[in-house]
Amino acid sequence: MSYLVLARKYRPRNFTEMVGQQHVVQALTNALTQQRLHHAYLFTGTRGVGKTTVSRILAKSLNCQGPDGQGGITATPCGVCPACTDIDSGRFPDYTELDAASNRGVDEVQGLLEQAVYKPVQGRFKVFMIDEVHMLTNTAFNAMLKTLEEPPEYLKFVLATTDPQKVPVTVLSRCLQFNLRPMAPETVLEHLAQVLATEQVPAEPQALRLLARAARGSMRDALSLTDQAIAFGSGRIEEATVRQMLGSVDCSHVLHLIDALAQADGRSVVHTVETLRQNGLSAASTLEEMVTVLQRMAVLQAVPGMDAGAASDPEAAEVQRLAALLPADETQLLYSICLHGRAELGLAPDEYAALTMVLLRLLPFKATSGTAEKKTLKPAEAPPAAAAAPAAPAPAGPAPHAAPAALQPEPKEAAAPVVQAQPAIESIAEQTPAPAPEAPFMPAAVADAQPAPAEPAQAAAGEPEAEPARQAASARLRALPVRSPEAAAPVPQAPAAAAPKVAPIPVREPRQEGARLQPRPAEGAAARRLVPTAEGEAWQAAVQQLIASEAITALVRELALQSQLVARDGEHWLLRVESESLNQGSTRERLRAALAAAGLAQQISVELGPVTDSPALRNAARQNERQQRALEIVQNDPFVQTLVREFDARIVPGSVQPL
Repeated sequence: MSYLVLARKYRPRNFTEMVGQQHVVQALTNALTQQRLHHAYLFTGTRGVGKTTVSRILAKSLNCQGPDGQGGITATPCGVCPACTDIDSGRFPDYTELDAASNRGVDEVQGLLEQAVYKPVQGRFKVFMIDEVHMLTNTAFNAMLKTLEEPPEYLKFVLATTDPQKVPVTVLSRCLQFNLRPMAPETVLEHLAQVLATEQVPAEPQALRLLARAARGSMRDALSLTDQAIAFGSGRIEEATVRQMLGSVDCSHVLHLIDALAQADGRSVVHTVETLRQNGLSAASTLEEMVTVLQRMAVLQAVPGMDAGAASDPEAAEVQRLAALLPADETQLLYSICLHGRAELGLAPDEYAALTMVLLRLLPFKATSGTAEKKTLKPAEAPPAAAAAPAAPAPAGPAPHAAPAALQPEPKEAAAPVVQAQPAIESIAEQTPAPAPEAPFMPAAVADAQPAPAEPAQAAAGEPEAEPARQAASARLRALPVRSPEAAAPVPQAPAAAAPKVAPIPVREPRQEGARLQPRPAEGAAARRLVPTAEGEAWQAAVQQLIASEAITALVRELALQSQLVARDGEHWLLRVESESLNQGSTRERLRAALAAAGLAQQISVELGPVTDSPALRNAARQNERQQRALEIVQNDPFVQTLVREFDARIVPGSVQPL
């Protein structure tokens, strides 16, 4: 008798044997028990999760006749009646499976639908199962829409697909859809242990763990890998043989790599990668194992004592040690580096060299002294006026007499900083713990802004026990020169040489009604360097002629645009260019040939030197002039001026472009 593979031998025969799809089993069981049956079902999910198995169990539940032949629709098919045994063996005439991957045309679908007009031959229902339904053509989908929407009462459709996004919405809307999920490694591991116990095959738990993870959510893949492992291990499933079969990396190598990275030991990292190379172990598998271990470490660091794999994993103690050794931020960084590094392995000519670079990427991020340096902002330098003032006993604020100097504006802008002068002086006076020297000279513009000394005098009188600093500050305030608002005579100004050189504070002046906005003068390099000449005008016309006729392109055109015609001696022209990279022999020869073909010059010479009149400079100057003209038009527009004046709007630099 031929050997039957485990994936077929242990295919579930009823809903109770289904593994990992409890949400689908419960919904179908309740529907069969309550007789609330839909006419079309769509099962979606990745490969090997039970789509075809569910459809066969559903067909048996609909057609089961019971051991005595008197049964009806049930959620627990007997498995011994002719309908159940024939469906399991693929001989039931009323259950038809169509593989849409190889029968995807409209003719195959029409041939299937022609059988829908006939009642069941042996069973209670006809069941049409179409596997990989997303492979059907659009014409085939359209051919089955009407029958799928209103089939006969004895006909049930069961569709299965791994890619529901490719199924038309007109088909999806006619079906009851169930999504079969990928199975967790723990679920696969438990089922493999039961199967091997039934088969009486000895297996190590860690080997089964590797097989369950390698299946990636597919029970069929897990059973197929188990068949391969049994054959590879000669009837035994051991961790070493399974690792060799799968090309998996021993967890000790992964833990050693993480330990070396935690201690910034680059030599050990490179040596371990070379060991992996010599043993032929997969670089991608190494990163995958590292991602798994780092994920467990991150969980332990965030929630101490919580490790899902600690119960049956012999490396759990080592993972806990590494979680305490590696900082949490470096764990997250290394996890991200390993996760994204898997995509880089295929880009490098040597995957082990790429693995080395991925792992060494963490080392530059680690601080050399064990703790990261905190980078602080450089403190702002004190202004010249404050630096020249005598040092105060308390470093918390500047010298008390530096505030009036810093607030000194130009005489014509004296009205703007009036509101700010007095509060600044008061706050500095309150922070000063000791008397300071006499206040320096104050310009008349600031003196006009000072209020009458009545309030400081009253405050001092009301607090006879005030601190010496406050009394000294009040005395300095009373000593400031004050001008009456009614005084008409101008206050004499100090000579310009005696005034401190302090930059004035810019003050926005109110715009006059109807004032026109003036554009800024051009500041581009082309506008400053262009010196028009007669030879430049002739050279500009010649270059434009060559460009229009496409006689020069690429580097030759760039040489012509960036050069200046210095002199003409008959048919010999002298050019000057600044960039030495443009002055190449082949480029000069091609430019000479283009000029000779146009009848302009037979010979040219190119020298290096400053250029003041070239076609490029002329074009830039012309473009700058057009830009300034466009900016003037926008700035002088009445509507724009209204926005600027009323709503303090501004024109975004660079947003104005000439047409």
